[in-house]
Amino acid sequence: MYPFEEIEKKWREIWEARNVYKTDLESNKDNVYALVMFIYPSGAKLHIGHWYNYGPTDSWARFQKIKGKNVFEPIGYDAFGLPAENYAIKTGIHPYESTNTNIEDIRVQLKEMGCMYDWNSELKTCEPKYYKWNQWLFVQLYKKGLAYRKNAPVNWCPSCQTVLANEQVLADGTCERCGSEVTQKDLTQWFFKITEYAEELLAGLDKIDWPERTKLMQKNWIGKSVGTELEFDIDGSDQKIRVFTTRPDTLFGVTYVVLAPESKLIDSVTTEENRVKVTEYINSVKSLTEIERTSTVKEKTGVPTGGFAVNPVNGEKIPIWVADYVLSTYGTGCVMAVPGHDERDFEFAKRFDLPIRKVILEAGKDADALLEEAYTGTGKMINSESFNGLDSAEGKSKITDRLINENKGERKINFRLRDWLISRQRYWGTPIPVIYCEDCGEVLVPEEHLPVKLPTENIDFKPDGGSPLARNEEFVNTTCPNCNKPAKRDVDTMDTFVDSSWYYLRYLNPKFSEGMFDSKLANNWSPVNQYVGGAEHAVMHLLYSRFVHKFIRDLGLVNSDEPFAKLIHQGTITNQGAKMSKSKGNVVNPNDFISKYGSDVFRMYLMFMGPYDEGGDWNSSGIVGVERFVQRVFTLFSYFKNLAKETNSEEKYELEILSEVEKSVYRKVNQTVLKYETELDNFRFNVAVASLMELINELKNLNECRKDIQLYALERFAVMLAPIGPHLGEEMWEILGNELSIFENPVWFTHDEAALEVDSVTIILQVNGKLRGKIDLPIDTDEQLVKNATWEDEKVKSHTEGKTVVKEIYVKNKIYNIVVR
Repeated sequence: MYPFEEIEKKWREIWEARNVYKTDLESNKDNVYALVMFIYPSGAKLHIGHWYNYGPTDSWARFQKIKGKNVFEPIGYDAFGLPAENYAIKTGIHPYESTNTNIEDIRVQLKEMGCMYDWNSELKTCEPKYYKWNQWLFVQLYKKGLAYRKNAPVNWCPSCQTVLANEQVLADGTCERCGSEVTQKDLTQWFFKITEYAEELLAGLDKIDWPERTKLMQKNWIGKSVGTELEFDIDGSDQKIRVFTTRPDTLFGVTYVVLAPESKLIDSVTTEENRVKVTEYINSVKSLTEIERTSTVKEKTGVPTGGFAVNPVNGEKIPIWVADYVLSTYGTGCVMAVPGHDERDFEFAKRFDLPIRKVILEAGKDADALLEEAYTGTGKMINSESFNGLDSAEGKSKITDRLINENKGERKINFRLRDWLISRQRYWGTPIPVIYCEDCGEVLVPEEHLPVKLPTENIDFKPDGGSPLARNEEFVNTTCPNCNKPAKRDVDTMDTFVDSSWYYLRYLNPKFSEGMFDSKLANNWSPVNQYVGGAEHAVMHLLYSRFVHKFIRDLGLVNSDEPFAKLIHQGTITNQGAKMSKSKGNVVNPNDFISKYGSDVFRMYLMFMGPYDEGGDWNSSGIVGVERFVQRVFTLFSYFKNLAKETNSEEKYELEILSEVEKSVYRKVNQTVLKYETELDNFRFNVAVASLMELINELKNLNECRKDIQLYALERFAVMLAPIGPHLGEEMWEILGNELSIFENPVWFTHDEAALEVDSVTIILQVNGKLRGKIDLPIDTDEQLVKNATWEDEKVKSHTEGKTVVKEIYVKNKIYNIVVR
């Protein structure tokens, strides 16, 4: 039996003692930066999702190492955040204490996993030496006008008692962390001006190797719209309504205008007889989130103000309404409603019996036919005065030209992207480095006074809608750095996505004290070559990191444009077809299986389950098959113990000098080397593992080969095992008689191209489509010779005897099928 406990412990001790995974960070040759999204230590143990993220990615990194690459694979802890604070509220245990206890447990598990982490680069974001640089980043953004404070309606989670960014509110209007219904609340908050980089964030998507669905999500979230901004006069007033539209060609179809409930124009355009209804309506929608307001399934609501706007192209007076489906944060907060050619406007107009006018004619349709639904496509302009007959594209341009000439409009680009709200009313996070002085206003904490440390005593965690830091007078009360008068600190903390927006650069030297990170190393090692993590971070962490990276590039700290050159998302491991959860009682505890089979078997089974980006369904019986494979490997290598001390193998062999058995083994080994390399390089772990399972079947006749051929096959087998089952691969390499670790003295065997050239093929023999036999013949054998050999087969004879041959079908080098009746 393979003694996995003894062997895995042995090799982990060897790796650590010999510093096998210490990376030469000063090198700039063949560098490969392999990174997983770092772990959030909110739970006491690693779950199967962590294993699925970390184990296979480590196998990819190990493979790069044995191919001679200078691989950097660090790990750390995204240690701030809500769960630790909520745990403190429940138990009274300080977040620092519970977080560090969890980290100690997780570190042990990570080492037992056998990952190739450079432990010299380990970091924790809750340490002052790390979060000092979050504060420094805030200061730089502020100085560049990219960090600002404003009063705004924000998403509020009543359960978490904190503000949420738009990205943290799910499509159904609930909190992405706790599932509570999110409401709106007016608060003065800090924002990072990510919108300043909107155009570059969009353009950069074409330069990175990321999953298309993730790039599309970011593209849609950034939401670039090219259009026209124009003015509607307000009847009886000098004020104007500014509207952004991507469809100026539909301007003659405007039948009403809609203002967002937050619009400052509402008071002046509302008539006295409509004022009470408008006020009541505005109050009724205040608690709704933007996601709820813009939901396509929500019934449209709104009220008329009694005021009228004037269409700039035809002078028509049209009513002004207030409706919650218009957002003050997008465009101008005002919408020109074209119900004939916009689905939301059509639904609204139908509900409130407002006019619907057709101004774009779909090809092949009747101009006089009533619209049963909004037509949102392009076509010929109709009912548009002098613009009739123009196609939409030309109409857009010409109407915009007219508006510009009449000083009523301009060409404009808008983005859906909103600035990043970073204020959180929580304790366990990075303090915001701002002081408020009655005389000087808001004042940055001087850089030489950073970090502003999080107090560790006298903290009341009980949520009351404000920040726990506000109740710590020793923290709050300070002096103004400008005038030395009494002042107060900002009591909010930063969104933890700030912590994770640049951590990959800090890994390179976590002890660096002269700056945010070591720029010399960063320029050698960024962007990260391979980043692996969950797709759920598409419009949060992955977008924020791209923004911060571009900003620190502009500060001159790093010379690359993007943080992560290539990105892969791991799939999800389910159990009995369902997502694992404690409530369903279907959670798989990795420790239960590691203690029984070892970490290598567990790792290989996870990789073998299915395509990595899709995941798979856990099957406890399936892991037994992988264990059997490992036992067969151990038995095979044990039979050839110290073989490397008895003989040497050549780099290549001439096929002519090999026996048939040796030739078969030689071919299969080289086919496997090529397949394995191709599949593992592309994260197709299941196919790579399967190729080794096929190979061991071919090696059943290995004892019939010469000793040097035996060594040739087993050396390559051990090296291929090493990335996917690192302890196993190392042990098999040592059993052969090698003294140094594979990862200490990396070795990779390239395939022999000549061995891939097939000189014979197996042809399947069928009668009426059913398998009746197989024959081996030289490749491209003449069809008549194939036919003769087929008819000589005894099973073919027995299944065709006494029957009439209808036809014979030959698929060259593959199948010979005889159809009889």
